[in-house]
Amino acid sequence: MEARAAKLELRAITHVFAGGREPVKAVDDVTIRVPDNKFVSVLGPSGCGKSTIFNIVAGLIKPSAGEVYLDGMNISGMVGFVGYMLQKDLLLPWRTVLDNVILGMELQSVPKGEARERALPYLRRYGLAGFETQYPAALSGGMRQRAALLRTLLYDTEVILLDEPFGALDAQTRAHMQQWLLQIWADFNKTVVFITHDVEEAIFLSDQVVVMTQRPGRIKAVIDIPIPRPRQPATLHDARFIALKQQCLELLVYAQEGGRPDEPGADTVEGRSRA
Repeated sequence: MEARAAKLELRAITHVFAGGREPVKAVDDVTIRVPDNKFVSVLGPSGCGKSTIFNIVAGLIKPSAGEVYLDGMNISGMVGFVGYMLQKDLLLPWRTVLDNVILGMELQSVPKGEARERALPYLRRYGLAGFETQYPAALSGGMRQRAALLRTLLYDTEVILLDEPFGALDAQTRAHMQQWLLQIWADFNKTVVFITHDVEEAIFLSDQVVVMTQRPGRIKAVIDIPIPRPRQPATLHDARFIALKQQCLELLVYAQEGGRPDEPGADTVEGRSRA
């Protein structure tokens, strides 16, 4: 990928949880640069600190060391600068679909009537037409995730964090949601950082894939995905896709076995891997 100024930058992030019997280092010296309007996925073994990194970027945790920058401004420990969607949709059961979608705008003091007016066209464009006055219990899993993602996007931050949003969906629904996400990402022109355990999903969606080691999480490699867009289901059978999948799988196996980023075979591109 061509060099571009970073929209979001994590600089030498380390975090230690000190609440238990012994301190636990979750992530160690992690530097990630996310270019503007790009889609970057983070892969790694369970417990490697991916969600900790997201909580740090969102300002919910202040790192033990290192800083987070958005457009060159230090936002470490500050909330409200990025949108953040978890695997659970967290829709409020007592609010209609429309009123769930506008929740972020209401938190930004947009009057409810204006927020509804702004949100309605998006519900109709992105597969929720006819469900505006329904409650979340009436929606399928995929539709609930659509509503939750629209709520996150309409919060209107330039950077969106998505923490395994499709992890609980069946394979067919997941494939549909991946295509839907690529469409909505292109339409909204956001910078997206995406956590997933699914290697195919990471490659299919992304411009770059960041591979992390086991805890304490370090950057094992950053892999550019040079497959042209738009991407279709046939992309999964492209020779380049298959080669990238094999590369990611080998890196993940190596990471789970405790390999360090500075050992042979690691991607140590400047500004990407610092461990």
